[in-house]
Amino acid sequence: MNRKQIIKDPQNGNKAEAFEAFDDIPANPDPSRTIGDVIAARYGRRALLKGMLGTSAATALFGASALAAARQGSAATPTAASRYAFDELASGIDETHHVARGYDADVLLRWGDPIFADAPDFDVMNQSAEAQLQQFGYNNDYVGFLPLNAEGTRGLLCVNHEYTNEEVMFPNLGRQDKAEFAGMTRELVEIEMAAHGGSVVEVARGPDGKWAVVRSGALNRRISPLTTAMVLDGPAAGHPRMQTSADPSGLEVIGTLNNCAGGMTPWGTWLMAEENFHGYFWTDRLDFDGEPDLSGQPEAAQMARYGVPGMWYAWGKYHTRLNIDKEPNEANRFGWVVEVDPMDPLSKPVKHTALGRFAHEGAETTLSKDGRLVIYMGDDARFEYLYKYVSRGAVSEDRAANAQLLSDGTLYAARFEADGTVQWLPLVHGQGPLTAENGFASQADVLIDARLAADALGATPMDRPEDATPRGDGTAYVMLTNNSRRKASQTDAANPRPESRFGHIIEIKEDGGDHAAARGQWSILVKCGDPAIAEVGAEWHPDTSQHGWFGSPDNSAMDADGRLWVATDQGSNWGRTGKSDGLYGVETGGALRGHSKLFFRCPAGAELCGPYFTPDGETLFLAVQHPGTDGTTDLKGFGRASTFEDPATRWPDFDPQMPPRPSVVVVTRQGGGKIAS
Repeated sequence: MNRKQIIKDPQNGNKAEAFEAFDDIPANPDPSRTIGDVIAARYGRRALLKGMLGTSAATALFGASALAAARQGSAATPTAASRYAFDELASGIDETHHVARGYDADVLLRWGDPIFADAPDFDVMNQSAEAQLQQFGYNNDYVGFLPLNAEGTRGLLCVNHEYTNEEVMFPNLGRQDKAEFAGMTRELVEIEMAAHGGSVVEVARGPDGKWAVVRSGALNRRISPLTTAMVLDGPAAGHPRMQTSADPSGLEVIGTLNNCAGGMTPWGTWLMAEENFHGYFWTDRLDFDGEPDLSGQPEAAQMARYGVPGMWYAWGKYHTRLNIDKEPNEANRFGWVVEVDPMDPLSKPVKHTALGRFAHEGAETTLSKDGRLVIYMGDDARFEYLYKYVSRGAVSEDRAANAQLLSDGTLYAARFEADGTVQWLPLVHGQGPLTAENGFASQADVLIDARLAADALGATPMDRPEDATPRGDGTAYVMLTNNSRRKASQTDAANPRPESRFGHIIEIKEDGGDHAAARGQWSILVKCGDPAIAEVGAEWHPDTSQHGWFGSPDNSAMDADGRLWVATDQGSNWGRTGKSDGLYGVETGGALRGHSKLFFRCPAGAELCGPYFTPDGETLFLAVQHPGTDGTTDLKGFGRASTFEDPATRWPDFDPQMPPRPSVVVVTRQGGGKIAS
């Protein structure tokens, strides 16, 4: 696949491999093949990459009536009382957002909103990097909330800005040819860089119950890959593989890339997870197929294992530190978990190498029975691994001492056994195959090449592990989004469906109810997809309605009552479900285990991220990412790719002069009270 065929869709892992599963599907599939198989065979890779795989393609092959019939179901009345006390929202897709009856879903922060008292107002036709560094960034993903008062009516929102969609971000640009990036100038590149990273923004709830941004907040802050200096910490800090011409010490790096999900620590710091960092690196050396030529690179094998260079953006044309020909070690300085102290806007964020280097999706924290810090992390790419980190010391009231917990501990990768047990395999130099003879000369090498170390240990390759949300009783829920590349010969007990396009959720119960345990029990909570289509192989509680089932679980959250909430990310493939992405309450126990209800849904082309509840359970923050972009060729009545001038929706402003804007939405109950209670 050449670069012209690589879409920039950062939720699909390694984009150069994203659709290889369809290459070997025969031109005339047999009747036992699924709808997705036939569509893939008929339309081919080029059509898939152009976003044509969805409702329109399925309708062309099977007819609208057949597709509609397959998705018919009844809104079953549950035979037991749901723990989620709300009237289920109807599924669907249109240009705006929707929430369950009895709730308000107000837009709180939009891309470009000023977050400082003296910041300029957003002028979409006259953007600059300087202005963007004072404004809310693009594509808000993870959202965390740190209360500033006992009542929880004031606090800091900590928001990741994962990536940018330049086709709807800049005027007169349209879709960019990834081979040349003809429209991208240094000025536009640096605006993109300024729009990445993160934002710390003070918010407050007024007497009317509505939340608002406090622009004068002394703790408000922007973090970006353009300007923010960060400290490298832990076993890999200072290692020769972390050293560059700009930083011969290997102890400091500028910025953070592709911050997806994250977490908040018990002592009130914010963890930003660097996910698809490989897509930002560049090379001038291409082979005859137009692919990166890694011959002669001292780290060619490691780069290939991580997909470096991805060349999704033109940044490396103007910032040579992102060009592997000139700075081959720079890529080793990304793919970590970054800790930020929201209470100190002058502090340097810290990249904690003890937590390993991979495409981090989330860094959800909890405590072991003896008070140690435990962090669950997914590596969001096909056939990658689930990890957890356990600190050596215990969390205390000493905030400064707690800062060391992320530097001294053990990283584990999960192996899911067929007998229903999960084994946590330590990534420790000198143990098992992790020796110099096998290419791991030190603990730094183990952590820099965490994927290769997990390969060597025999961890279980998963169907894109994303958020892994722990509950205090030693249980964790792992979101497995999808894996269309898994063949029947590659299935296993924990990843049972070949060409899994809808994903599933795994429940882990750690031994003794202790999140630090080296062993646990696992089971599949739900197999996602439409239960009315037998070949999908979906498994839900039978009372789940046609609105309640979903595909592609991604982000998740646990509310104060221990209830699981799941946000979806179908990418450009929402046409397979006919539903926009949304937020669902999923039952994890009792008579309704595996039952799901739809609470909120996004506008067309958007993904839902960052569900986060305030401690009192009365406010829910949601991040609506890239509205109007994904799969819009399949959107009835639109049927084409969005651009700045011609988007599928202009949510949330619906201003004819304004493109769609990624935004944080705040959900509250009308009349007050806890959500879904």
